[in-house]
Amino acid sequence: MYLDKINSPADLKALASTALAPLAGEIRREIIRTVSRNGGHLASNLGVVELTLALHRVFEIPADGLFFDVGHQCYTHKLLTGRREAFRSLRRLDGCSGFPVPGESECDPAYAGHSGSAISTALGRAAADPGGENWSIAVVGDGSLGNGASLEGLNSTRFGGKRLLVILNDNKMSISPNVGTLARSLNRVILGQRYNSFKTRVRKFFRRLPRYERFFRALSRMETSLKQAILPPEAFFESLGLRYLGPVNGHDLIGLIGMLERVKTLDGPILLHVVTEKGHGCSFAVREPSRYHGVGGFDPETGELPASGKSFSKVFGETMVRLAEQVPDLVAVSAAMLDGTGLREFARKYPGRCFDAGIAEEHAALFCAGLAGAGKRPVFAVYSTFLQRALDCIACDVALPGLPVVLAVDRSGIVEDGPTHHGIYASGFLRQLPGMELLFPADGRELASMLEYAVRRNHPVAVCYPRGSASDVPGFSPAPFVPGRAQVVRHGNSAVLWALGRELQTALQAAELLTSSGIGLAVVNVRSLAPFDETLAREFASVPQFTLEDGSVEGGLGSVLGTFLAGSSTPAGKLVRFGWPREQIPHGKAEDLRVRFGLDAESIARRIREVLCGQTENNG
Repeated sequence: MYLDKINSPADLKALASTALAPLAGEIRREIIRTVSRNGGHLASNLGVVELTLALHRVFEIPADGLFFDVGHQCYTHKLLTGRREAFRSLRRLDGCSGFPVPGESECDPAYAGHSGSAISTALGRAAADPGGENWSIAVVGDGSLGNGASLEGLNSTRFGGKRLLVILNDNKMSISPNVGTLARSLNRVILGQRYNSFKTRVRKFFRRLPRYERFFRALSRMETSLKQAILPPEAFFESLGLRYLGPVNGHDLIGLIGMLERVKTLDGPILLHVVTEKGHGCSFAVREPSRYHGVGGFDPETGELPASGKSFSKVFGETMVRLAEQVPDLVAVSAAMLDGTGLREFARKYPGRCFDAGIAEEHAALFCAGLAGAGKRPVFAVYSTFLQRALDCIACDVALPGLPVVLAVDRSGIVEDGPTHHGIYASGFLRQLPGMELLFPADGRELASMLEYAVRRNHPVAVCYPRGSASDVPGFSPAPFVPGRAQVVRHGNSAVLWALGRELQTALQAAELLTSSGIGLAVVNVRSLAPFDETLAREFASVPQFTLEDGSVEGGLGSVLGTFLAGSSTPAGKLVRFGWPREQIPHGKAEDLRVRFGLDAESIARRIREVLCGQTENNG
């Protein structure tokens, strides 16, 4: 076993070349074994095993900075940098993160949760020491290359000096197959190696001639014209100041090492085009890379995924298909997440009404504004954490003109992947926007009714829902949805617990636990945070108040109710807010995080009991 001997990049360099291929196989088996048990990102990591091995073999990590554009492709990197044992606790509370984390290892120079960041951060590091010998390396996926931040970084590579290397990991996919002109152009690069070799030989020949500079300038002009005619991707990158090399086989380990050793002899900035296969070495991940992009676990022999109930994403997708038959102008927009957001069936049935904008949330939001301005009813399906990137566009180009854009904000709440992916901030920034309605369904039934309402409004509406099961909440029967109207689900005269979205289920469980203490807790399903039901809040104002939300406690439901009570003429009771604190929330299973932060039913019931019985002072 070679992997057992690797505790640092130095150990990798000490191995014989003949050990590298067997080591790649061991790494793949370790990734499959761990992800099958813990969940995580499978196909993307299997595709970069050889590339990561080659980078660590040739470069001096961490002296040379290695920046992953999409951090979920870092598993091999972690196994090679002293985290082999920790890797078995992948995505577990207090275990190994599924993304680069600077505090976890000096070999992680930056956080990397979202696409588009690596080129600029690597560029900044290179620009900080332009005359230095250490390299800054950005590993960028072809799907990420169309991201606005990536293009902005490429536009500034003149700051990068001689030691900037951009690795273009071209696997023809992001999460789903890539879209866009740039992706199609990359697929046409088939002459790269031959062309670069020929160019080198021609340059050497002309250097032997008198008046070399004159001939070389003419050659350069001819070269530029030729590339623009038959090799547009090279022309594109080299016009931005990067020397283009490739494409090369990303699974030919020895060839990759040779190419990277050659790169180290050249002056940058350099872009190396590497062609890889997502899921490489695992038959079921190769067949269905989108399905095995991010998984919660699977059978490592067969790839069979565990059965699960109907999720909010699934309900969203089914409702969109149904609404498309009723609303002719309804269109759907996704930012490279057709599968993850549940839109795949909508795209199949209504291909002319479904738009995949690629990994470009800002563009997607502006695209929705254009659609809405032309009379369409766009629904932008996006994960909460990725929506943050489009905030300015939503504020200025959707909310200010009051356009009828529906934001279907998936994964609103805590998730296993950690601080870069927790969707706990949307309520804080969206509720500030003028004219924006902000809705939170408790289950699939409410999600369907809220979407049906939202697509018929003449102003922007955000519908926020978590990852996971959308099954009916026990003991809850939704009242007909009325904007700005909350629903009292359980009556009680001791205090009131306001619950937002799926947290209604936890609130009802806590209320049931309190009955043994003689505490009658009223439970309210808030449903609408903007507008907020001030009429009902006024009725409950004089009794102790509690709020529960799967979001940041600052800026969300607790803040809305606190602001109302502070300005109310009715004497207000105590207010205790349950939500995620204003600190970095780590990765881990959602149920483990809830217990640690006191947001499970038992902890909530205990805290309410303490407050109502006067055992502790309210510091909420």
